[in-house]
Amino acid sequence: MIKTVDKLKPGEKGIVESLGCSGAIRRRIIDMGITPGAVIVMRKTAPMGDPIEINVRGYELSIRKSEAQDIRIEVEG
Repeated sequence: MIKTVDKLKPGEKGIVESLGCSGAIRRRIIDMGITPGAVIVMRKTAPMGDPIEINVRGYELSIRKSEAQDIRIEVEG
C-alpha cells in the first residue's frame, strides 16, 4: 500500500518509493538520506502535529509535515 510519511502512525515503517517534490526541497530531502529504497520508521509527532520525528538510516530526523507529504512510501499490509 502506498502512503505518504505524514499518514504513518508511530511505530509504522515503510520503504521510500518516490519523492513528489522538485528543486531545493528535493535536494534537501535527498541530502538528509531520504532516497528511494531507504527504510523510514515513524517515531512520533509533536503535540500540534508538526514536526514529525522519523528514523532514517539509523538516525533520528525531524521534518516538517509539508515535507513529509512529498515522500511516498510502500507500507506492508
